[in-house]
Amino acid sequence: MSKLVKKQLDKQQISVAWRFYVVVGVIVFVYAGLLARSAYIQIIEPDMLKRQGDLRSLRTAAHTVQRGSIVDRNGLELAISVPVETVWADPKVVMENNALTMKEHWQALADVLGRDVSKLTSRIVKNPGKRFVYVERKVSPAMATYIKELKIPGIHLRKESKRFYPSGEISAHVVGFTNVDDKGIEGIENVYDQLLTGTDGNKKYRKDGKGRKIEILSEQASTQPTDIVLSIDQRIQAIAYKELKGAVKAFKATSGSVVVTNVHTGEILALVNSPSYNPNNRRNTAPHRFRNRAITDFYEPGSTLKPLTALTALEFGSVNANSIIDTSPGWMRLGGRRVSDPINRGKLTLTDILVHSSNMGTAKLALSVPKEYLLDKFFDAGFGEKTGVDLVGESAGIMHDRQRWSKFELSTLAFGHGVAVTPLQLAKFYSTLANGGIKKPLTIIKKGTLDTLPLPDERIFSQQSSLEVVSMLESVVNDHTPNAKVEGYRVGGKTGTAIKAFAGGYGNDYVGLFAGMAPISNPQIVVVVVINEPGGDLYHGGEIASPVFSRVMKGALRVLNIAPDAKRVADASSSHNNGTVPTKVKPVLKTKKEQADV
Repeated sequence: MSKLVKKQLDKQQISVAWRFYVVVGVIVFVYAGLLARSAYIQIIEPDMLKRQGDLRSLRTAAHTVQRGSIVDRNGLELAISVPVETVWADPKVVMENNALTMKEHWQALADVLGRDVSKLTSRIVKNPGKRFVYVERKVSPAMATYIKELKIPGIHLRKESKRFYPSGEISAHVVGFTNVDDKGIEGIENVYDQLLTGTDGNKKYRKDGKGRKIEILSEQASTQPTDIVLSIDQRIQAIAYKELKGAVKAFKATSGSVVVTNVHTGEILALVNSPSYNPNNRRNTAPHRFRNRAITDFYEPGSTLKPLTALTALEFGSVNANSIIDTSPGWMRLGGRRVSDPINRGKLTLTDILVHSSNMGTAKLALSVPKEYLLDKFFDAGFGEKTGVDLVGESAGIMHDRQRWSKFELSTLAFGHGVAVTPLQLAKFYSTLANGGIKKPLTIIKKGTLDTLPLPDERIFSQQSSLEVVSMLESVVNDHTPNAKVEGYRVGGKTGTAIKAFAGGYGNDYVGLFAGMAPISNPQIVVVVVINEPGGDLYHGGEIASPVFSRVMKGALRVLNIAPDAKRVADASSSHNNGTVPTKVKPVLKTKKEQADV
């Protein structure tokens, strides 16, 4: 074999070996890459492919629950959730489909939403990479159907629920309202937000390529919300609101409140304020309208507290129902300060003191008992503490707890000055009085509907003394406040007219009040009326508050089907005189300050 042939064979062998090594190297490299990739997937980041698989096959079905309802004591709906839809946009899809060129469609969308089309589209242009942007929250089903028919790429609808308040402004301050995310903001919606909300449920499952469920991985049941049953009787609530709104308008008052309670249960049957607001449309509503004045605002109660002073003196034993108090000469000085009546009324029974609203008589009753005893009874009556109703923003009022009290301060406290109470606190005291001296915590929730421990009742006055004062209050209505009478029923109550205090003294604004109960033979209902800052010539409680009391009480008695008891009025009236002849002369009041003291 020649050297040339041998050389060629050697080259061929080298070439074959080289190709072999290249092929083997490529195979080793491929397998090494596969091994490295497998190791990376299984050891370093094993969850990546699982996530990718889950994105294609794993689904979660949410089971949303609507917010619970709020109903009155008879099941009438005061707050419900209605189905609505929310409009949202996917800016990325809008831009990819060049959907902004559909100018007529966008104009139609803006028109139905009441929006400016340029502002609407600018949100899409400014966020081209986003996948979710709210367009409009909670539109009506009719609007949602219209928007769906526009078929704008990237514009979608999502089912939600919206709170609706059938009673509108009538029960707005009690029920309150929620924000756009269904979070309770005011009233019952806020206090019981957790119970009303519940929790959503969900189900995780895996589907195949055809969308069929092949495996249920987990399931979490939803927690149903609790419906809240209020103690409010919407029929009485509507009557009270109508009468209060009319009075506030007629007397050009700044505001007003009415509270109606059940004497024996402590349940609030009505709680209204004027001005109110429409919770279904709160746009451009002044913030002060949201305030529940019956529990937040406090006033000097004036003469409406005189029954408490008389009751305290009876309880201590310094007087009895037949006692005579000499108020001559119609005034007295206490530490250089003057306490007086408009005229010298002379000798008065306890009934006469309340009928004529005598400051002198009330002051002498207060000074006939020890200071500590008088103050304790005011605190026992619930002044200076919350009522237990547990509503947002409730005030405890003002009842000073100090060691030093002058005789003049005790005297003015006795007829409702130097103390400030809310309408609800006043209703609680009169409910205690009408209930024979047993103080019950007030409640806005119907008894027996929520699994809560009830607060204990407390006897703070004797039954005998309480009933004696209730009988005296009947004489107040019969002899002094005819506007408070209710045809067919025996009614008792007390007027109050107070000058509004401010830092440093008293101004020129008044508050007219009336608080009372019926029927006197077996008190069932207490009604408290407050008219704040009347703007006309009439401002006395007997002129502006007692007519509202009469109409509200009349409506409540009829709604609750409480039997009339007026046939015993004549017998009761004769027993009130106790052998004395009450003064019948109506005084000529000299100044607004003297009138307010009455």
